[in-house]
Amino acid sequence: MIERKNLYCVIMAGGIGSRFWPLSRVDKPKQFIDILGTGKSLLQQTFERMSRVCPRENILIVTSSAYSSLVNEQIPNLSPNQVLLEPLRRNTAPCIAYATYKIKQQNPNAIAIVAPSDHLILNEDIFLDTILKAAEFASNSNALITLGIRPSRPETGYGYIQVGKPVKEVPSLFKVKTFTEKPNLELAQKFLESGEFYWNSGLFIWSIASISAALESHLPEVNSLFKELLPIYGTDKETETIASAYSECRNISIDYGVMEKADNVYVFCSEFGWSDLGTWGSLYTHLPHDPNGNAAIAQQLMLYQTSNSIFNIPKNKLAVIQGLDDYIVVDTKDVLLICKKQDEQQIRNFVNDVLMNNKDFA
Repeated sequence: MIERKNLYCVIMAGGIGSRFWPLSRVDKPKQFIDILGTGKSLLQQTFERMSRVCPRENILIVTSSAYSSLVNEQIPNLSPNQVLLEPLRRNTAPCIAYATYKIKQQNPNAIAIVAPSDHLILNEDIFLDTILKAAEFASNSNALITLGIRPSRPETGYGYIQVGKPVKEVPSLFKVKTFTEKPNLELAQKFLESGEFYWNSGLFIWSIASISAALESHLPEVNSLFKELLPIYGTDKETETIASAYSECRNISIDYGVMEKADNVYVFCSEFGWSDLGTWGSLYTHLPHDPNGNAAIAQQLMLYQTSNSIFNIPKNKLAVIQGLDDYIVVDTKDVLLICKKQDEQQIRNFVNDVLMNNKDFA
């Protein structure tokens, strides 16, 4: 059994969540918001979930330097070494490289779980059991493991993983055959029918030794920027040197930079009620629906001849709505969004236009 003291978690919390605008804003993106109406932000839920398997002091949060105060406000009593501040957005590979060498400095024998801060996990017990089984395999092998989710629909907004040979001694663990990024509807339907493809959850488990070797092999220029800073981590020079490293670092995802190139990649296939909560539409599928197919996070809402829509209305406001079908309606103190659900990918364009015209509303 893996020792709990060797389990670490890296929570990636640097995104700006533009597809959840106007609830998610540049100064307070969706990971810091109670999107689900539970009384806790997505980051707080993720931290509490991971603290069930990792010692609290072994959880690192990587976020933008602009969100430092939000992290410390929502997760109090973290040590400075637990909050890794990125001066620039450079995608997931630099984020993971930075966290990898921070952990390596503390515990070269560590097993790391890498988790986005803004995902929905409905069945935490199954999720955590899967994590521990994957961590056990990672501790005894040179494996880079991702979690695969059995698809329930031909989703075009997710990446897919094709499973290869099974690992006989570990049920539900397979060698990865191929990765495919966001297929069109026709291809997604074929993936679903084949039974060989799983959604790519963006959750990873690996030993620090394995991921650092993979970074060195497949992203040597990114790896060297963070590896050479090992003597600097935890000192008063860290902020300055990290700023310099990020200014030189390329923008690249861990999937494209490492996972799609390495030959020691495995997928643990599971079902634990997962969603990346990437859009209002994805949230809609996980909320309770009324008899007309409407989903709402609202305390005072009156609907007439309205169906298949999602509403997010402030607690202190009464909304009376008539005649909508398949819409997104989000009301905040200063912005109202009304958008067809089928056109929600345009929300990013709306945000770009808002940024150009009035940044106060972005």
